[in-house]
Amino acid sequence: MIRRPQPTLTRRLLRGLAVVPALAAVLLANRPVVVFAAEQYHEFHINRPGYKQAYGHWSTLPVPDDFAVNAIHAALLRTGKVLIIAGSGNNRQNFEAGTFKTILWDPATDRFSLVDTPTDMFCAGHTFLPDGTLLVAGGTRSYEVLPEDIRYAAGVMKIKNESPDGGPRIFAKGTRLIARDGRQYATRTDVTVPAAMKMTHGGRTMVHAGEAEVWVDAVTAGDAQVIKEPAQYRIAGLTGPDARNVYGVADKITREKQEYGGDDTSYEFDPRTERYVRTGDLTDHRWYPTLAPLPGGNVLAVSGLDQFGRMLPGRNEIYYARDRRWAAAPRLTRTFPTYPALFVTRDERLFFSGSNAGYGSATEGRTPGLWDLRNNEFQPVPGLRDATMTETSASVLLPPAQRQRVMILGGGAVGDSPVSTARTAIADLSAKHPVYRPGPDLPAPTRYLNTVVLPDDTVFTSGGSSGYRGGPYRGKPRSDLLAAQIYDPGSNVFRAAAAPAVGRDYHSEALLLPDGRVVTMGSDPIYDPSGRNPGVFEQRIEIYSPPYLFRGPRPAITGGPREVTRGTSVSFGTGDAGRIRSARLIRPAAVTHATDVDQRSVALGVRRAPGGIVLRVPEDRGVLPPGWYMLFVTDTGDVPSTATWVHVS
Repeated sequence: MIRRPQPTLTRRLLRGLAVVPALAAVLLANRPVVVFAAEQYHEFHINRPGYKQAYGHWSTLPVPDDFAVNAIHAALLRTGKVLIIAGSGNNRQNFEAGTFKTILWDPATDRFSLVDTPTDMFCAGHTFLPDGTLLVAGGTRSYEVLPEDIRYAAGVMKIKNESPDGGPRIFAKGTRLIARDGRQYATRTDVTVPAAMKMTHGGRTMVHAGEAEVWVDAVTAGDAQVIKEPAQYRIAGLTGPDARNVYGVADKITREKQEYGGDDTSYEFDPRTERYVRTGDLTDHRWYPTLAPLPGGNVLAVSGLDQFGRMLPGRNEIYYARDRRWAAAPRLTRTFPTYPALFVTRDERLFFSGSNAGYGSATEGRTPGLWDLRNNEFQPVPGLRDATMTETSASVLLPPAQRQRVMILGGGAVGDSPVSTARTAIADLSAKHPVYRPGPDLPAPTRYLNTVVLPDDTVFTSGGSSGYRGGPYRGKPRSDLLAAQIYDPGSNVFRAAAAPAVGRDYHSEALLLPDGRVVTMGSDPIYDPSGRNPGVFEQRIEIYSPPYLFRGPRPAITGGPREVTRGTSVSFGTGDAGRIRSARLIRPAAVTHATDVDQRSVALGVRRAPGGIVLRVPEDRGVLPPGWYMLFVTDTGDVPSTATWVHVS
């Protein structure tokens, strides 16, 4: 047998290298086939039973074109339907056309319907009242105007009336106000100025001028109309004593950016009639406010921008639910950034976690702490790492609520900064002197993260971006995070969940459905994927089915009362009593801008009884505020039932 000489190592390498270009050419020519094969394998992989049991599964909700909206707010109603509020949807053309939208989606049937929307609820505040209606207050009175779009100098003019006689003075839109040098400015809207008030102090009668504010615009375009110093202005057409007693004052009139202006309208959405019902107006106009439910059933409104785009200086107010009216709360003077996350505690204080959504002082009002509404005292909660990066962070009252632990997740620096953090931290509010202690880091620095409390005492987190509004981060043009995690408070770890297909950043929402799934919607990126063109609002809706929905048969509740009372025991029918491990009352979510102060999961005591179970309801209203809740029971395999709705009176 003749042995052929073996090629040298060098010749073998050269021969192999010669094959590489040919192989590359084949792959390039067949790239669509390769991509298709990869996609098919991915679909096969994520749909395997074992994968779903470990990581869950995502699906896309088919939304008819007529019902696709820019989801800004979302709330789960006690009927099981989801209210999706767009208002003008961050779209100036919609605002100017008066086109405001609200959608109702029924997860049980996947049917959609339109709801008549009377005003622009874009960036309003909302929370549930004890009877299950959704209180929606504030919103958009005017859109922002950038400096490059401002031709006519403008400013806020305060019209003062020093005369107590003759009643209020009404000035129509277009009324001229004239500076000392003759420059003229016109009111943007009608304005009513109250008469002055006579008051007696120590035997002396004093007159306090009536006043009202209004936008004014220069009559002539250009920088020549800019006035940067405080000045007084006479009102055209007034003569004699009127000209002396009624006049305008303004700090400045410029071509600076004009911020969004807040509205003062307020509504209750009735889940039964599926209509908005007008209530009394807010005492202040508010844009980006938080409505915090109070243990007694009323609501506290805090923060926001007023009708002229100015931060409200700590003026807060209370909604009296029985009377459907708002009243100023001058004792409760506390300043917060916009959309502050406020949680009711067992001792009926409000805990400000530090989370907020973006407007306000870079320093004032951002300290986390416990706010006692009985005496307006504020107890700071220290220890938060990356304490300057709480803007656009998420916060959640960890389950169960009795443990009184609040977690803050991610966030970024103030404004449109590209800096963000992966930090999480947990404050134990049951301690006499609570402090934040480190939690496990998120997989990546994250802003706009949504958090959802699940029936098995875990917290689902999804979406977000590392950059401002999904924009540039560390050299990449887009920074949306196609990732989801499940946090286990018991083991204090995150575990990976199936990845969504849609990125979610600014103006996105997520909430728990009665069947145990999670719906995610919205997203308002600043740029498109190239990073060069404006972004387009994301209108696709995705639904996440957690792993517990793929782990065998679910326990079921077959009967029980619709009304429960704190501090009592109540019976519910079930054929699965032998395997039920826990029961939870979960308050439905009302979420916007990653802020949800409603959702909480309250543990109930469980014992077996003939034909079912007996549940012990906690008695602390700071743990279990009045309202409608979803009752879930969970078996020994951590598989939850479908929810039954119950009302805590």
